[in-house]
Amino acid sequence: MLDVNGWEFVLLVVVGVVILGPERLPEYAAKLARLVKQARAMAESAKGQLREQMGPEFDDINWRQYDPRQYDPRRIVREALLDPLSGEPRPEVGGVGATGGYDPTRPTPYDRDAT
Repeated sequence: MLDVNGWEFVLLVVVGVVILGPERLPEYAAKLARLVKQARAMAESAKGQLREQMGPEFDDINWRQYDPRQYDPRRIVREALLDPLSGEPRPEVGGVGATGGYDPTRPTPYDRDAT
């Protein structure tokens, strides 16, 4: 969820003990637990309301496609650059030939006006 590994978690606990002190740490841990429970209850309530409003269409939705973690900007840009535009031949620009593919054996063109 937060992508915290073991050492980072230990460091956070140590910092929490130093800042809060060992006397107040259990109190704040309990408050954090209540906050997490309330957030989960609110999320489930919102999900229930959405299910009521949408009806049977709610189960047909592919929620995985809306997960932002699946989008890698590097992959998206790479695919967009290598994908030919609607099958039409493109002019020789930026190392991309008329076939729409990238040729790594050719040198990168240099444009004196653009620099």
